[in-house]
Amino acid sequence: MDAQYKPFDIERDAQQYWDKNQCFKAVEDASREKFYCLSMFPYPSGKLHMGHVRNYTIGDVVSRYQRMQGKNVMQPMGWDAFGMPAENAAIQNQVPPAKWTYANIDYMRDQLKALGFAYDWSREFATCDSDYYRWEQWFFTKLVEKGLVYKKMATVNWDPVDQTVLANEQVIEGRGWRSGALVERKEIPLWFLKITDYAEELLADLDKVEWPEQVKTMQRNWIGKSKGVEMDFAIADHNGEALEPLRIYTTRPDTLMGVTYMAVAAGHPLARAAAEGNPELAVFCEECAHGGTSEAELATMEKKGMDTGYQAIHPISGRRVPVYVANFVLMEYGTGAVMAVPGHDQRDWEFATQYGLPIEAVIADENGQAPDLSEGAYVEYGTLIHSGEFDGLDFQAAFDAIAERLRQQGHGEVKTNFRLRDWGVARQRYWGAPIPVKYGPEGQTVPLTDEELPVALPMEVTVDATGSPLKKMPEFFELGDGWTRETDTFDTFMESSWYYARFCCADNHEAMLDERADYWLPVDLYIGGIEHAILHLLYARFFHKLMRDFGLVNSDEPFQRLLTQGMVIAETYYRPQPGGGKEWFNPADVEVKRDDKGRPLSAVLITDEQPVEMGGIEKMSKSKNNGVDPQSMIDRFGADTVRLFMMFAAPPEQSLEWSDAGVEGAHRFLKRLWRLVNDHLAAGEPGELDVAALSEPQRELRRKTHETIKKASDDIGRRTTFNTAIAAVMELSNALTRFDDPSPLGLAVAREGIEACVLLLAPITPHACHALWRELGHAEPAIDATWPSVDEAALARDTLELVVQVNGKLRARLEVAADAPKADIEAQALAAENVQRHTEGKTVRKVIVVPGKLVNIVVA
Repeated sequence: MDAQYKPFDIERDAQQYWDKNQCFKAVEDASREKFYCLSMFPYPSGKLHMGHVRNYTIGDVVSRYQRMQGKNVMQPMGWDAFGMPAENAAIQNQVPPAKWTYANIDYMRDQLKALGFAYDWSREFATCDSDYYRWEQWFFTKLVEKGLVYKKMATVNWDPVDQTVLANEQVIEGRGWRSGALVERKEIPLWFLKITDYAEELLADLDKVEWPEQVKTMQRNWIGKSKGVEMDFAIADHNGEALEPLRIYTTRPDTLMGVTYMAVAAGHPLARAAAEGNPELAVFCEECAHGGTSEAELATMEKKGMDTGYQAIHPISGRRVPVYVANFVLMEYGTGAVMAVPGHDQRDWEFATQYGLPIEAVIADENGQAPDLSEGAYVEYGTLIHSGEFDGLDFQAAFDAIAERLRQQGHGEVKTNFRLRDWGVARQRYWGAPIPVKYGPEGQTVPLTDEELPVALPMEVTVDATGSPLKKMPEFFELGDGWTRETDTFDTFMESSWYYARFCCADNHEAMLDERADYWLPVDLYIGGIEHAILHLLYARFFHKLMRDFGLVNSDEPFQRLLTQGMVIAETYYRPQPGGGKEWFNPADVEVKRDDKGRPLSAVLITDEQPVEMGGIEKMSKSKNNGVDPQSMIDRFGADTVRLFMMFAAPPEQSLEWSDAGVEGAHRFLKRLWRLVNDHLAAGEPGELDVAALSEPQRELRRKTHETIKKASDDIGRRTTFNTAIAAVMELSNALTRFDDPSPLGLAVAREGIEACVLLLAPITPHACHALWRELGHAEPAIDATWPSVDEAALARDTLELVVQVNGKLRARLEVAADAPKADIEAQALAAENVQRHTEGKTVRKVIVVPGKLVNIVVA
């Protein structure tokens, strides 16, 4: 055995062995329990970042652990390859998106392989491969046939620079999140999937999966099931003539008698009608089209509005109230109109205060009195006041009574609504899967036939900033005889919504999925960032249910268990710039001066030795220039060191603070482990492990070995707290280093402990453990070894150490027989010298013995 730990040679040899023997190729086997471990696949941006490394290391550790449990493990990898970044890079670098994307995939694949991840590369695909999206196109045509797809005019956020639709969350302060252009509100024809048909099931089936409760709550809120009343307010125009009623939906019908105005979106038909004869209102509506669209912005923006001149007639009291166009009402939410109750809704209160509209209380406060509305709305539930015949009713009674009155009058009905809206899947970009639809000369809209699929995206295309080149390519969209092909492409969420299933049968060129999908699905553990907790996970769940209903899969949910890993964070450094900007410097370029306890005092830039400001710890990002290149760490320390640090620095769900010192510490530990094995092998051949003949030191080390196996098994297998499992193995390795017994039996006990260390670390540092396992004389590779089992007999102790407390404060420690009766333990505790000092002259009220842990003496 080479006495030196040489990670690069070790890692090269291990990876060559795994590749040559196809160790990670997954094959269906009905006789074995399967385990499908999947990490959210990456966008091929060009280089892995530390967030990728953390995510994929977690998945690899779990996969390797489950394999050692005897399960048939599949862990695939692919590329979420479509999307706007490739187009932007193409514009910037004057290279076709396909060429840029595939070059990045080649580089990132090599990086993943260098980290030793146990992927079945035979299942690899990129979503920009026509072999992949061809089946997405096929499935879309089947959804059209089933009436689960439709096309309609929709008001959207339009980025005039990127020439595409943006989700509300992608509009920041009225500007496109990527281009920074002022976003326009405009109507365009869009394709939609009827996800709302599945809203109830999507909500209910959250109870079937083992996901973090935070993620479930986020999905429940997004689906937004609510019970309320849908009602009509009659509308009178300037001449008092009746118009089409204004329909609204409210979950607070108990506040109906407090309505003092109505508010409609700028895109509402009523607003458009009013604007036709009012140029000033038309200008205001156009201004609203450039306003914020996220819910956070709507809540905090300055409330603006204009009176339409119309009046709404209260459906119960007959009271007439003004109808305003308001910038805080959007057509996408509900009916695009709200009944405004400023006494009991803060947003309505702010608008009413701005425009001097009445604010009236109709819900009593906790004292049964009219609440003070001078500083804001009273939004709590309570008893009705100033509501005529409904006075004195609580929320539920008022809900029922008012709903019944509206039903009797034909003005409303109780309705269950969902916040969820149908999924708009069309994008006006080039780099995406073409939507498989054609249009006829007489206005026909026809899904393509199987024979016409796939609609392959032209790859050798020049992209510029003037919109999708597909719209300028007659050779793409003209089909002859007046027929044209759709030039919109799919939202990239489409590709990421079913990739997990395609991994099960990626080599099938005749069908979207086959029976192998039912062997592997659902995914047993899905790993990724919590930023995908809503849209990606919701769309994937919806897509899975669609595939189930078409007979393609037989399960209800795609991902049984979900692990959301925390961010990788690091220190930031900068210098202020004229005009208020900041120039950020990478931590590798900064020297930090610290005190004797390691706390930072000041920092200077290495190149000019001038001071820089310490900006605190933040998520690694390009904008803050605080990222660490994983490749540089691999080149410096080896992949196992990077993997070990990533798993040891923090539990998976928590943020991981990058530390160069921590990486160096992980490297030193691997060198110590290597030296431990080397020294052990040099000490001679171990004898037989005769458990009955063990001395006390030998028994103690063996107990430590099996305590470590038990803890690591639980930490990795159940709790996924890899950091505590590693800490336990480090403790065991320290005990083995201190253990000095060259006898054959002593070496046998040490060998058992060393082999336990190697196997417990094998999922985390697989390359080193592959080499060490071989050096320890095993013909089978570590990848095929079985996870060590606990010998419960080895855990037995003759004596136990108990802490003794007096009134909860530690006063002594006792060594007692493991089977000592309670009375003897109490007597020993009371007899301890320091315990007597703290009980002298006091009355012992109670002695509490917690078996195996402590004795608490209560005195007065």
